[in-house]
Amino acid sequence: MTKQVQTIKEVTILFAGDSGDGSQTIGTVVTDASAIAGNDVSTLPDYPAEIRAPAGSLAGISGFQLRLSSHAIHTPGDTCDVLVVMNPAALKVNIDRLKPNGILIVNTDNFARRNLRLAGYERNPLEDGSLPRFQVFPVELTRLTRSALEDTGLSQREMDRCKNFFALGMVCWLYNRPVDYTIRWIKEKYARRPQYVEANTLAFKGGIAYCDMTEQFATSYEVKPAKFPPGTYRNIEGNMATALGLVAASQKSGLTLVYGSYPITPASNILHELAKYRNFGVITMQMEDEIASVGVAIGAAFSGALGVTGSSGPGIALKAEAINLAVMVELPLVICSIQRVGPSTGMPTKTEQADLLQMLYGRNGESPLPVIAASRPSDCFETVYEACQIAVKYMTPVIFMSDLYIAFGAEPWRIPKVSDLPPIPVTFRTDSEGFHPYLRDEKTLGRPWAVPGTPGLEHRIGGLEKENITGHVSYDPENHEGMIRLRAEKVARIADDIPPTEILGESEGELLVLGWGGTYGAIRTAVEHKLEEGASVSHVHLRYLNPLPKDLGDILKRFGKVLIPELNLGQLLQLVRARYLLEAIGLNKVQGQPFHVFEIESKIDELLKR
Repeated sequence: MTKQVQTIKEVTILFAGDSGDGSQTIGTVVTDASAIAGNDVSTLPDYPAEIRAPAGSLAGISGFQLRLSSHAIHTPGDTCDVLVVMNPAALKVNIDRLKPNGILIVNTDNFARRNLRLAGYERNPLEDGSLPRFQVFPVELTRLTRSALEDTGLSQREMDRCKNFFALGMVCWLYNRPVDYTIRWIKEKYARRPQYVEANTLAFKGGIAYCDMTEQFATSYEVKPAKFPPGTYRNIEGNMATALGLVAASQKSGLTLVYGSYPITPASNILHELAKYRNFGVITMQMEDEIASVGVAIGAAFSGALGVTGSSGPGIALKAEAINLAVMVELPLVICSIQRVGPSTGMPTKTEQADLLQMLYGRNGESPLPVIAASRPSDCFETVYEACQIAVKYMTPVIFMSDLYIAFGAEPWRIPKVSDLPPIPVTFRTDSEGFHPYLRDEKTLGRPWAVPGTPGLEHRIGGLEKENITGHVSYDPENHEGMIRLRAEKVARIADDIPPTEILGESEGELLVLGWGGTYGAIRTAVEHKLEEGASVSHVHLRYLNPLPKDLGDILKRFGKVLIPELNLGQLLQLVRARYLLEAIGLNKVQGQPFHVFEIESKIDELLKR
């Protein structure tokens, strides 16, 4: 049978199954292979919160959605063209995300009565006529995998763990993904277990052969490479970009990077990634708790290193008192806040933007801090690098914000040249003549960075209020107010370094969509669609949340309406209304899931009365 190859602009694929079925693994492989093939890619991993949910249960479903394209994209897609499910629970959880006439590949071997009951099905959906709007391809993935591996000598359980690579082979055949890359990946991943190299390779090739030799699929598809500016690219996740940005800042400044952390989803793999860079002088310390982890970072900053700590909302709450110590002693410290759903433990593997007010105000006393936020995975590199610049220049703690959607998402990243990175000049005070610990730079109001042990620069710092200039403990009322105002003014002056705000669309008009953080992709795509339709709509996305850009107020006044989509109940909305006395409009979602593009498009149409 002659197979046809059809060229398409893009495709969105979703793998789903139990957390042990390998959906994240094969999703990552397809993503990397697509990036190497030159496609633009965007991903959305979806992890279960339960560590050991019962196999086949709804609570234990793990998913990985990826979108690959021949043109620039900003989101992993609202809905998917292909859904690969390993059991009934995966089907139940994700079937509403599959487009009408979409391709549904089902592992029929797991649709036994027990699994159907665990998923809440009274009848088998593959047999009761409930899926007529989809192209359903039932495949005995488990049986076929065992058949492909029958001569490997593996146990049945070990063979069954390879079925994800059989499914991967089918998807790679269906969308003409590079085969050589996947085989090379398998060899590198399982280099210490040769039997698994052979088994997963056989399963992968078995999936390709199945599609080649059966009449299930009459057509395969090709997605041409996207056009990128010249350069060297790699696929990168948000947390990985954050780690590399910190390493780059350490190298560019000449400071030793000391990262203190305590395990917490979704920030943990920043620690894991940084631990790989010991040969760059990076020191990683997994501490016994959140307070100790920020304490060691403050101690590192006191000793003349680049002190960094990272966590999510619950951990940042525990760090708050120590962060305020860094405010009082005015040391350069970078705090990485990778948001997740709250309050309390919340839904630790889902995404949200509800920690903005915590980052701005979640400390006792008047303690303003610079707060900047990344907008997408690759942007984490540049944003956290800038956080380090600000911390060292202004001698202040800085909060870098990301969220789970950005942290675990992936996209192509153009690797910058080291020579193109902005400098991070560092000056340690060495002259004892006229030294005082709270002398201030006239422009930045930053105090001297005096490394302990430098002769003649002995000084006192701590949590008690300090006398201006001398650093002596002071309970003087006027001095306290003066120091409060000095620290606030220091943060405010950072606005002088903020570049002009970029606007997508016209600089004035009927509607401005204002966003921050991980909503970037959905907002940008929605606004681009509406601009193509001729709508009077523009987009501004904020990196700088404290201080806000100096030109933001003037920009907001030039639009008839301002819409602020957020994955919270309106935190930036509250700030904009209070700061600019503007009746901005909120679009708010707190479901642990990112915005769909159509949700923002619908709100734009409503406000423009289209």
